[in-house]
Amino acid sequence: MANNEKLFDMFSPTTTEDWVAKITVDLKGADFDKKLVWRTNEGFNVQPFYRREDLQNVAHMGTLPGQFPYVRGTRDNNDWLIRQQIPGTTPSEINSEALHAIDRGADSIGIKLNGDITAEDLKVILSGIDLKRVELNISCCNGKAVEIARMLVDYLTANGLEKDFRGSIDFDPFKRLLRHGLEFPRDIKTEVVSMYATVKEVENFRCFAVNSVLLNNAGAYITQELGYALAWGAEWMNILTDAGLTPCEAASRIKFNMGISSNYFMELAKFRAARMLWAEIVKAYEAEDGCCKMMVHAVTSQFNQTIYDAHVNLLRSMTETMSAALAGVDSIETLPFDLQYKNPDEFSERIARNQQLLLREESHLNKVVDPAGGSYYIETLTASIAKVAWTLFNEVEENGGFYSLLKNGEVQKKVNESGVKRHTDVARRKEILLGTNQYPNFNETALDKIQKTPCGCGCGCATEVADGAVDALNFDRAASQFEQLRLDTERSGKRPKVFMLTIGNLAMRLARAQFSSNFFGCAGYEIIDNIGFQTVKEGVEAAVEKGADVVVLCSSDDEYAQYAPEAFKELDGRALFVVAGAPACMEELKAQGIEDFIHVRVNVLDTLVKFNAKLLN
Repeated sequence: MANNEKLFDMFSPTTTEDWVAKITVDLKGADFDKKLVWRTNEGFNVQPFYRREDLQNVAHMGTLPGQFPYVRGTRDNNDWLIRQQIPGTTPSEINSEALHAIDRGADSIGIKLNGDITAEDLKVILSGIDLKRVELNISCCNGKAVEIARMLVDYLTANGLEKDFRGSIDFDPFKRLLRHGLEFPRDIKTEVVSMYATVKEVENFRCFAVNSVLLNNAGAYITQELGYALAWGAEWMNILTDAGLTPCEAASRIKFNMGISSNYFMELAKFRAARMLWAEIVKAYEAEDGCCKMMVHAVTSQFNQTIYDAHVNLLRSMTETMSAALAGVDSIETLPFDLQYKNPDEFSERIARNQQLLLREESHLNKVVDPAGGSYYIETLTASIAKVAWTLFNEVEENGGFYSLLKNGEVQKKVNESGVKRHTDVARRKEILLGTNQYPNFNETALDKIQKTPCGCGCGCATEVADGAVDALNFDRAASQFEQLRLDTERSGKRPKVFMLTIGNLAMRLARAQFSSNFFGCAGYEIIDNIGFQTVKEGVEAAVEKGADVVVLCSSDDEYAQYAPEAFKELDGRALFVVAGAPACMEELKAQGIEDFIHVRVNVLDTLVKFNAKLLN
């Protein structure tokens, strides 16, 4: 006879209040909310733990993958396409590179067409590419988008591929305002009608782009990117339905190209929330449920890519790719790690492809649909992100819609404000870029490896704003100011020496020497660390002997009252003097002429800029 006894019946249930009480005891009087509750930049709080009861009021619970509102995915599988952007300047070069990428695992290719392209050029580009199994995505000058789309449709028709083709053309008249602050020079509605008439016979040809990846690359927060992306999509729905398309015809031609930041769990939740909210938006146009599916292509972020310690970009892009894959997007482009300082080569392109192949072919992330479904944490994040993004979407709609706010520069202004905030957080180390503003490679140089001017917009060129234009997005990467600082050091031909004068309390001097080494290493200075000195005089003499430009006193707060004045007097201006820490006696030390203190509350970037001004002139 089977034993149906429930194993945990002997234990009384533990309530949320019980857990909070236990945690509060362990905190020993510290405030629970201040210590453990995380206030995100996205505009909501994250609790230190979640329970089943937290999902009771989450409206999207109970649906299955492939069911409206598609929070759990638009398909009954988790296969995604591996996109690679194809380099090349001539049709034959593009064709050769595309075939090479496809042969090595890419099943979606992106091609940027510049200049005048003929039907014969397109035929050369596509020669040997099996468009029944490979997705094709074309970007070009918007003024030529309809013409190129027509050439492609003619090619597909001539080869009997109208039913099998999957792909897109990146027609986006709004990105001109985002990049350059200028309006699209033609009538958008006329171009839209022409574009739809051109592609309508090819069922799976997406042609109206929502490029919120631009917002991501400008430093937008997750809810900000999502809220504006939804408003962008709604703008397309309004234009298309006003032009006479049915809601299903309109929605089936829109493609979302979204960025992925390194905020792993939140990005996973973002894509789930995006599908849910987009389904509700399209449903509001009285579309059938099956027409409410969002098609999303995800691109790893350029905002957090770095030139120094560039291989760390692999870690960033891997977590980004993984979060998008687990979230169930349709295709992913993992950017090469060296994109910011050179044209990617065979090695970096192969590694970028293989990052996805590892997740798909070896980790089998394509075998499980919505693995995050039911997670108390992820489901709560999904609902929280959806709520904030939906609020922003409604604000945009109430103020005239996405296009209207673009034309007066409001969208660009709000995103740029977020970018400034994130740059400040990087400068103060509230946001960490490993290898750039924390734990830098002290001896690395970059001048010799930079082969091109970095550009964060993803368009391959610098953005310029014409006179009279509204504000454009600022695509300065998070690392750009630290990189400029360090490149200034390299260009100067000097490399200031920073000497760690370690003395006194062993634990504190070692900790502060490490902190100070990482601090000054961000400017590319030479770091001279030491195991400790018996006397201040001994340490100062060693520093002078080494030719130190900066001497950093590393000890404990209690000992600074004695050691700092002694070291400052002994050094006697032969090098800049710095105290590592913010001791209680700081004001007394300042009264004695000691000016420089470094600690966790200072702005690292501003401090190092001032040191550069003193040391490199």
